[in-house]
Amino acid sequence: MTSRFDALPNRRAIADRRALADALAALEGRDAQMLRHAATALLADALARGRDEIARRLAEHPSRGLEAAGAGAFLIDQLLRALWDFTTQRLYPITNPTASERMTLIAVGGYGRGEMAPHSDVDIGFLTPWKCTGWSEQVIESMLYSLWDLGLKVGHSSRSIDEMLKMAKSDVTVRTALLEARYVCGDTELYEEASRRFKAEVQADTARTFIAEKLAERDVRHVKMGDSRYVVEPNVKEGKGGLRDLQTLFWIGKYAYNVQRGAELVDAGLLSAHEYRRFHRADNFLWAVRCHLHAIADRAEDRLTFDMQREIAERMRYSDRPGKSAVERFMQFYFLQAKTVGDLSGVFLAHLDEKYAARGRRFGLPIIRRSPRKLKGFVLDRGRLALPHDQFFREDPVRLVEIFQLADLHGLEIHPLAMRAAARDAKLADEVRDDRRANALFLDILSGARRPELVLRWMNEAGVFGRFVPDFGRVVAQMQFDMYHHYTVDEHTIRAVGLMSRIERGELADEHPIATALFDQIVSKRALYVAVLLHDIAKGRGGDHSVLGARVAERLCPRLGLTPAETETVAWLVRWHLLMSATAFKRDLSDFKTILDFADKVQSPQRLMMLLALTVVDIRAVGPGTWNGWKRQLLATLYESAEEVLRLGHKQKGRAERVAAKQADVAAAAGYSERKMAGLRKRLPESYWVAEPLDVLIANVRLVERAGDTQLSIETAVDADRGATLVTIYAADHPGIFYRIAGAIHAAGGNIIDARIHTSRDGMALDNFLVQDPFGRPFDDFGQLERLKTGIADALANRARLSERLGAKPLPRLRADAFRIEPAVLIDNKASNRFSVIEVNARDRPALLFDLAQALFQSKVTIHSAHVATYGERAVDTFYVTDLIGDKIEGALRMKALERRLLDAATWDEEETAAA
Repeated sequence: MTSRFDALPNRRAIADRRALADALAALEGRDAQMLRHAATALLADALARGRDEIARRLAEHPSRGLEAAGAGAFLIDQLLRALWDFTTQRLYPITNPTASERMTLIAVGGYGRGEMAPHSDVDIGFLTPWKCTGWSEQVIESMLYSLWDLGLKVGHSSRSIDEMLKMAKSDVTVRTALLEARYVCGDTELYEEASRRFKAEVQADTARTFIAEKLAERDVRHVKMGDSRYVVEPNVKEGKGGLRDLQTLFWIGKYAYNVQRGAELVDAGLLSAHEYRRFHRADNFLWAVRCHLHAIADRAEDRLTFDMQREIAERMRYSDRPGKSAVERFMQFYFLQAKTVGDLSGVFLAHLDEKYAARGRRFGLPIIRRSPRKLKGFVLDRGRLALPHDQFFREDPVRLVEIFQLADLHGLEIHPLAMRAAARDAKLADEVRDDRRANALFLDILSGARRPELVLRWMNEAGVFGRFVPDFGRVVAQMQFDMYHHYTVDEHTIRAVGLMSRIERGELADEHPIATALFDQIVSKRALYVAVLLHDIAKGRGGDHSVLGARVAERLCPRLGLTPAETETVAWLVRWHLLMSATAFKRDLSDFKTILDFADKVQSPQRLMMLLALTVVDIRAVGPGTWNGWKRQLLATLYESAEEVLRLGHKQKGRAERVAAKQADVAAAAGYSERKMAGLRKRLPESYWVAEPLDVLIANVRLVERAGDTQLSIETAVDADRGATLVTIYAADHPGIFYRIAGAIHAAGGNIIDARIHTSRDGMALDNFLVQDPFGRPFDDFGQLERLKTGIADALANRARLSERLGAKPLPRLRADAFRIEPAVLIDNKASNRFSVIEVNARDRPALLFDLAQALFQSKVTIHSAHVATYGERAVDTFYVTDLIGDKIEGALRMKALERRLLDAATWDEEETAAA
């Protein structure tokens, strides 16, 4: 046995190879096949008992990840050695082997390193001196069949030494696996020869090439995994800041410096003793998480999904704290370890850069112009901002901020050793928080239109950001346990700042034309940037983060150098940063009371412009797929309506004129005479002309004309600008029409994101639905659209049993099962002059809108418009309703009964649904 597992306590309780060998020796039988099956049964029992012991130890000491990983590799070692002896001595004994009938079994990859999660692949290699003999093939085949019968996933190869070396030279993946190669059993001289030749013929004088290839491989992997350490469902093994990044550092150290253990990285000068302790701590924690993942899933699983996060937090004994749940505390620690991996990578590569990159371009870094040579005492080292000596930050701690401001101002990189010194001395930032010069430099970074996202991320990686702005330090690595937010709070905030900078530079004019056009009109751009920085600063504290964040702004803004007026503006923006999106996505923008109430909160055109820009970047920075054309249009409509109200003095002016202008535009586009338009004006109420945009009005009147006296007409049109498909239904109005249409759309696979319902004065319903597929894209498959039309027709004719069809639909995706959302119903009679506004919060699921609309129908309520907003696992559905005679829903008993029925509809009983 090698010394690799010497530190593993009570190894015999995991696997007693001597007892196992005795049991195998006692097996009787002449048939090799029967003997192999009997031996496999013994090995399977030993494997199960070993895994149970490892699982017991992990449960008892849930943070000992490296011990669990080492125990897994030790268990496989003992089984392989016992199987090797049994196969070569009992099944295929050879009394007088020739020189070619020698063979050795090696462990490669993670198994070779001596680290295995419960369901990791068993990567092994069979080495022979030359071509495989018949005996070698028999042994290899028998052992592989036994391992497969044990249920192990085996990665294997059988090669001669020459073939092994040839493959290693041509394939960096093979070379990396063999770099970790470890003797398990067999001919020791053969293994030593292979090891010696690998170092001499493959490894020697190729360190630079290997490093470049591994870093390129790492970059590709990062892009594939989202290119951020702070995605809220990270991959523990392959993700940025995960185990593979730590292993890459070790591989490079082993290849270039021949280190055999992580601790030897200190002797090689690649890490300091303190940095190695951080390396070891991150490695141990990540391995613990990975082992728990495998144990819970009972298979190889490396993605830390929401449901896994909650269970692992419980296993690792995290507990709730005020304002922060156990799972959020666990994930914050996870992201801090991922950040540690990133910090160590920078330091590590700095040393390699000094040794290997002098002969050419640096590892993974672009070429930077080399002048000027000195900047305010800092020096340039091959185009990177560096320190003249190690005590430079300690002499003047303001330099901890100044180095980042100079890097931003001159478009320079910061030397990794300077980043290392900044991380070491970050605590000195405490001394200069109130320094006017330091705050001015920070504000210049934040509000400059250069590259604030990159430089603020550097500050965050060095730990200077969180020290200089302690409130920001509290949200570093702070996750938001929901399916809506893709990043941690600090990463989301930094991305939002970067998006604001891109809008200012005009780079996003096509996607955000209004925000781009307005930016030059904003009086205090620095107040806007500070508001972006602070909008989520109070998350994780308990209570409303908008209210708490406004208090932080009132305290912090004067320190940063903002005027009292700017401080008031920032505090207001932070307090109301969700107002515009909530109004646009959850309220009826054709109801003028909505616009008046919103404008009354905003009160100033400057605030309105800044709030629009803040809302845009806040949504965009949530993650991929959260921004679409429909949200852009709703925000633009709200902005334009509110801007008009603010400009005209908070009075509704020109409504009749706007309706008349729309009708004139429709007449011109459709080629209608005044007589025909008079008929349309008589049939369709004013609210219809206000609610619908011009393109929908034109499509609707053409549909009405084509329908003539037909009692049902359905049309669909893909709307790329809104990122959805417009489904229009023109039918005889009757009670329950809305819930039947909603059910038919879902049964066809569609997801309704908005609905506007109109009834003509002659009793026809003209309803417009915006529909997407389950992935947030236009619902545009021809076959699905045809089924949708047929389904709606059947539903309106009462030919379809909607409840049965919807009950047969697949259950919601399991990711949402990790979240418990208590349904809530709010009935508001003040939000509209004509309607009661009902808002329902519930966990998102298929057919939720159908169930709610059916409940309203059963409550004898008429729906006039519906607005659907989804935030990850949470759905917010808003209905503008009246009773059957057109009055608001009033009376305490009536409202209570309606609320109870909607709560019942919003509550999803998993067992009941499964039974259905």
